[in-house]
Amino acid sequence: MIYTTPPRRGNGGFALPWTFAFIAILLMLTAQGALAHNVTPGDAGYVQEVSGWNLIPFLYLGAKHMVTGYDHLLFLFGVVFFLYRLQHIAIYVSLFAIGHSTTMLLGVWFGWNVNAYLIDAIIGLSVVYKALDNLGAYQRWFGFQPNTKAATLIFGFFHGLGLATKILDYDIASNGLLPNLIAFNVGVEIGQLIALSMILIVMGFWRRNSSFLRHAYTANVVMMAAGFILVGYQLAGLAIS
Repeated sequence: MIYTTPPRRGNGGFALPWTFAFIAILLMLTAQGALAHNVTPGDAGYVQEVSGWNLIPFLYLGAKHMVTGYDHLLFLFGVVFFLYRLQHIAIYVSLFAIGHSTTMLLGVWFGWNVNAYLIDAIIGLSVVYKALDNLGAYQRWFGFQPNTKAATLIFGFFHGLGLATKILDYDIASNGLLPNLIAFNVGVEIGQLIALSMILIVMGFWRRNSSFLRHAYTANVVMMAAGFILVGYQLAGLAIS
């Protein structure tokens, strides 16, 4: 973790954390049985029908996936929660992007057949990991701090593999596959920058408020609970599939 002031518990003013809780619950209720990396029926139909180079549409689909991917956004929120300097944010987000891009491209190109429910459960665990990291749990429980950069990269691999497993569900034409995948990945990174900018704007206003440190503990507990919900949701899907 990189932060200037350690988080501490507060005694009052839980409105903002409860807002996070409401958003997390709302996301679960509106999932409608879909995986976090699911592709909408309309997008799926388009992906299955097109052939050849379709760079702009795939770029749009990649950006749409990122800005609507609540698992990605929760993880990114946790990653930047205690990062104050832009150079630190750039390092961690770049590591996540490298991991995400690598396994998404390789997974689709080589047809890695991995169970989507298990991968998405691990992605849920990545949210739990980051929340616990922000809470300083590993230092208190085990007396050491995991390498946060390595963890961000490794979980980035799983996030990308989660998307690859869903793309493979749709029989994309081999004609133009590589440029379309690259365009999709560029769109994902554009969407990530858009989502990250929105998160940082909100965090910037929140950090200037005295309530930030009072609510930091609760906000991360809520994020951890959302991660466990994601894990349970995916394991339940695996059990009944």
